[in-house]
Amino acid sequence: MRKPEPEPVPVSIPLVVLDVREDGTVAVTVDGIRLDPEPFAPPWRRASFGQIIDRATDDRTTPARVEVREADGTTFTDIIAAQRRRAPHPTPEPEEPAPRPVFHTVEGDGFVPGEDIAVAVVTGHTDASGTGTARALIDPARLGPDAASSVVEVVLFGRISGTTIIRRLP
Repeated sequence: MRKPEPEPVPVSIPLVVLDVREDGTVAVTVDGIRLDPEPFAPPWRRASFGQIIDRATDDRTTPARVEVREADGTTFTDIIAAQRRRAPHPTPEPEEPAPRPVFHTVEGDGFVPGEDIAVAVVTGHTDASGTGTARALIDPARLGPDAASSVVEVVLFGRISGTTIIRRLP
Protein backbone atom coordinates (compact mmCIF):
# COMPACT_ATOMS: atom_id res chain seq x y z
CA MET A 1 0.00 0.00 0.00
CA ARG A 2 1.34 3.41 -0.98
CA LYS A 3 1.65 6.22 1.52
CA PRO A 4 -0.55 9.14 0.66
CA GLU A 5 1.22 12.20 -0.70
CA PRO A 6 1.35 15.05 1.84
CA GLU A 7 -0.79 18.05 1.14
CA PRO A 8 1.30 20.95 -0.19
CA VAL A 9 1.61 23.78 2.27
CA PRO A 10 0.74 27.14 0.73
CA VAL A 11 3.55 29.66 0.81
CA SER A 12 2.62 32.65 2.89
CA ILE A 13 4.56 35.83 3.51
CA PRO A 14 3.49 38.69 5.74
CA LEU A 15 1.56 41.57 4.23
CA VAL A 16 2.80 44.96 5.42
CA VAL A 17 0.37 47.78 4.65
CA LEU A 18 1.46 51.41 4.95
CA ASP A 19 -1.40 53.91 4.83
CA VAL A 20 0.07 57.35 4.15
CA ARG A 21 -2.12 60.14 5.52
CA GLU A 22 -2.47 63.72 4.24
CA ASP A 23 -0.19 65.03 7.02
CA GLY A 24 2.61 62.60 6.03
CA THR A 25 2.18 60.26 8.99
CA VAL A 26 1.87 56.56 8.23
CA ALA A 27 -0.37 53.91 9.81
CA VAL A 28 1.20 50.45 9.56
CA THR A 29 -0.31 46.97 9.84
CA VAL A 30 1.35 43.59 9.46
CA ASP A 31 -1.16 40.90 8.49
CA GLY A 32 -3.91 43.20 9.80
CA ILE A 33 -2.24 43.79 13.17
CA ARG A 34 -1.24 47.37 13.93
CA LEU A 35 2.51 48.06 14.16
CA ASP A 36 3.32 51.15 16.20
CA PRO A 37 6.65 52.90 16.68
CA GLU A 38 8.57 52.28 19.89
CA PRO A 39 7.04 53.87 23.00
CA PHE A 40 7.73 57.60 23.22
CA ALA A 41 8.98 57.65 19.61
CA PRO A 42 7.35 60.06 17.16
CA PRO A 43 4.67 58.69 14.84
CA TRP A 44 5.73 56.83 11.71
CA ARG A 45 6.32 59.13 8.74
CA ARG A 46 7.14 58.45 5.12
CA ALA A 47 10.84 58.83 5.98
CA SER A 48 10.45 55.94 8.46
CA PHE A 49 10.01 53.42 5.64
CA GLY A 50 13.34 51.65 6.30
CA GLN A 51 12.66 51.37 10.04
CA ILE A 52 9.14 50.09 9.40
CA ILE A 53 10.35 47.40 7.00
CA ASP A 54 13.16 46.37 9.36
CA ARG A 55 10.69 45.95 12.24
CA ALA A 56 8.08 44.17 10.14
CA THR A 57 10.58 41.70 8.63
CA ASP A 58 12.72 41.04 11.72
CA ASP A 59 15.62 43.04 10.29
CA ARG A 60 14.87 41.76 6.79
CA THR A 61 15.33 38.09 7.65
CA THR A 62 11.74 37.37 6.56
CA PRO A 63 10.37 38.29 3.12
CA ALA A 64 7.30 40.49 3.04
CA ARG A 65 4.76 41.84 0.60
CA VAL A 66 4.54 45.60 1.07
CA GLU A 67 1.58 47.67 0.01
CA VAL A 68 1.79 51.46 0.18
CA ARG A 69 -1.54 53.26 0.02
CA GLU A 70 -1.12 56.96 -0.66
CA ALA A 71 -3.55 59.60 0.60
CA ASP A 72 -4.57 60.39 -3.01
CA GLY A 73 -5.76 56.78 -3.51
CA THR A 74 -2.80 55.42 -5.47
CA THR A 75 -1.36 52.10 -4.35
CA PHE A 76 2.09 50.60 -4.81
CA THR A 77 2.95 46.97 -4.09
CA ASP A 78 6.35 45.34 -3.84
CA ILE A 79 8.00 42.25 -2.42
CA ILE A 80 10.86 42.77 0.00
CA ALA A 81 13.16 39.75 -0.19
CA ALA A 82 14.85 38.39 2.87
CA GLN A 83 18.55 39.02 3.07
CA ARG A 84 21.04 36.39 4.09
CA ARG A 85 22.26 36.82 7.60
CA ARG A 86 25.85 37.69 7.60
CA ALA A 87 28.10 35.90 9.98
CA PRO A 88 29.07 38.29 12.74
CA HIS A 89 32.54 39.67 12.47
CA PRO A 90 34.84 37.48 14.48
CA THR A 91 35.96 39.08 17.67
CA PRO A 92 39.55 40.05 17.13
CA GLU A 93 41.90 38.33 19.47
CA PRO A 94 43.60 40.75 21.79
CA GLU A 95 46.99 41.65 20.50
CA GLU A 96 49.84 40.64 22.68
CA PRO A 97 52.03 43.57 23.53
CA ALA A 98 55.21 43.70 21.50
CA PRO A 99 58.11 42.24 23.41
CA ARG A 100 60.27 44.84 25.00
CA PRO A 101 63.55 45.19 23.18
CA VAL A 102 66.67 43.76 24.73
CA PHE A 103 69.44 46.27 24.30
CA HIS A 104 73.05 45.13 23.91
CA THR A 105 75.94 47.23 25.12
CA VAL A 106 79.05 47.48 22.98
CA GLU A 107 82.08 49.22 24.50
CA GLY A 108 85.63 49.98 23.40
CA ASP A 109 88.59 52.19 24.42
CA GLY A 110 91.01 54.40 22.50
CA PHE A 111 88.71 57.14 21.33
CA VAL A 112 89.38 60.89 21.68
CA PRO A 113 87.25 62.42 24.48
CA GLY A 114 84.04 63.88 23.02
CA GLU A 115 84.71 62.30 19.61
CA ASP A 116 81.80 61.36 17.30
CA ILE A 117 81.65 57.57 17.04
CA ALA A 118 79.98 55.80 14.10
CA VAL A 119 78.05 52.66 15.07
CA ALA A 120 77.63 50.00 12.40
CA VAL A 121 75.35 47.91 11.77
CA VAL A 122 74.66 51.58 11.45
CA THR A 123 71.85 52.20 13.87
CA GLY A 124 73.00 55.62 15.00
CA HIS A 125 75.91 57.54 16.43
CA THR A 126 77.27 58.06 19.93
CA ASP A 127 79.90 60.28 21.55
CA ALA A 128 82.98 59.21 23.46
CA SER A 129 82.90 59.95 27.18
CA GLY A 130 85.26 62.40 28.88
CA THR A 131 87.70 59.55 29.41
CA GLY A 132 87.71 58.50 25.74
CA THR A 133 85.37 55.54 26.22
CA ALA A 134 82.51 55.04 23.79
CA ARG A 135 79.29 53.20 24.44
CA ALA A 136 76.44 52.33 22.05
CA LEU A 137 73.04 50.77 22.81
CA ILE A 138 71.83 48.45 20.04
CA ASP A 139 68.11 47.74 19.61
CA PRO A 140 67.80 44.21 18.11
CA ALA A 141 64.59 45.22 16.32
CA ARG A 142 66.72 47.45 14.10
CA LEU A 143 69.02 44.59 13.13
CA GLY A 144 66.46 42.79 10.94
CA PRO A 145 64.57 39.51 11.13
CA ASP A 146 67.63 37.26 10.77
CA ALA A 147 69.63 38.89 13.55
CA ALA A 148 68.65 36.35 16.19
CA SER A 149 69.80 33.39 14.10
CA SER A 150 73.06 34.79 12.78
CA VAL A 151 76.25 36.26 14.16
CA VAL A 152 75.97 40.01 14.39
CA GLU A 153 79.03 42.20 14.55
CA VAL A 154 79.00 45.79 15.64
CA VAL A 155 81.62 48.30 14.59
CA LEU A 156 82.46 51.41 16.62
CA PHE A 157 84.45 53.86 14.48
CA GLY A 158 85.96 57.05 15.86
CA ARG A 159 85.52 59.85 13.34
CA ILE A 160 88.60 61.77 14.62
CA SER A 161 90.87 59.08 16.05
CA GLY A 162 90.13 56.47 13.43
CA THR A 163 89.84 53.94 16.25
CA THR A 164 87.86 50.95 15.12
CA ILE A 165 86.38 48.46 17.56
CA ILE A 166 84.62 45.34 16.27
CA ARG A 167 82.50 43.29 18.68
CA ARG A 168 80.23 40.32 18.21
CA LEU A 169 76.88 40.51 19.94
CA PRO A 170 76.19 37.65 22.33
